Amino acid sequence: MRRLLATVAATAAAALALTACGTTEPAKESADKGTESITLTDSTGAKVELDGPAKKVVGTEWNVVETLVTLGVDPVGVADVKGYSAWDTTVPLKNQPKDIGTRGEPSMDTVASLSPDLIVATSDLPAPAVKQLRKVAPVLTVTSADGKDQIGRMLENLDLIAKATGTTEAAEKAKKSFETKLADGKKALADAGLDGASFAFADGYVQSNQVSVRPYTATSLLGAVNEKIGLKNVWKVKGDPAYGLGATDVEGLTALPAGTHFAYIGNGKDASSDPFGKELADNAVWKSLSFVKKGDVHRLPDGIWMFGGPQSMEAYIDAVVKALTK
Repeated sequence: MRRLLATVAATAAAALALTACGTTEPAKESADKGTESITLTDSTGAKVELDGPAKKVVGTEWNVVETLVTLGVDPVGVADVKGYSAWDTTVPLKNQPKDIGTRGEPSMDTVASLSPDLIVATSDLPAPAVKQLRKVAPVLTVTSADGKDQIGRMLENLDLIAKATGTTEAAEKAKKSFETKLADGKKALADAGLDGASFAFADGYVQSNQVSVRPYTATSLLGAVNEKIGLKNVWKVKGDPAYGLGATDVEGLTALPAGTHFAYIGNGKDASSDPFGKELADNAVWKSLSFVKKGDVHRLPDGIWMFGGPQSMEAYIDAVVKALTK
């Protein structure tokens, strides 16, 4: 992990800041001699220059909002506050940030009214929107997901945002907690004889009375966490390059091997929504599945954001261990 390398002498305001790409460069002289300026390179290769650690921060995506809260930074603006509060109850907002609009289309006027020090966006936000936001304040863009190394990406984003907000100690604490949770979860499953157990996680949606199933393959963030705690991801469908998410239907579930443990999380916006427990309850294909017959279907607690940061992943590990060992 990259670590912040910054020194400041009593007679100079020059600093070196470790960038997201692993290089260092001199920061500009700060107007305030007591404040250390910061220069970072974000995931787009853009230089982000700050007069000092950002305090008034806007987050355009829920995963970066969760990261800010984890680091002890209460964002002044959040995209779709209501949605975040429904889907990510594991890491709740501690303040009452301004709703800046949707995650895909933030309101530029609303963001500007907050006079932020920094806007944290992700690679999911369209480039034209990022360009507009840069006219308001410095924008730090992080890669939202990477099917080649989801956990590494999550932790690198944590480190980068920590450098921008002067919260590297909190980042180190969060990483250590996550590593401990991985080890504890792996041990708990191994002690229960579940090391290497077949496991499949999915979520489902009802459209025109049909249930669509979205598998979280081995290259998803949850898939990577599953394997770290000793479970075998048995989805055979291929996930997308960024998020590792696949697509199938109830018939596609017949490809899962016997002995599979099946788990899912419901719709955070509607606790009564339960495609696997309700809409498929009388479906002949669903009822024929071995894990359904054995009662090995587990609805994990709502409010665990499946694309979140270390704290969401810790909650997910706890939920999986509890479901499989009860």
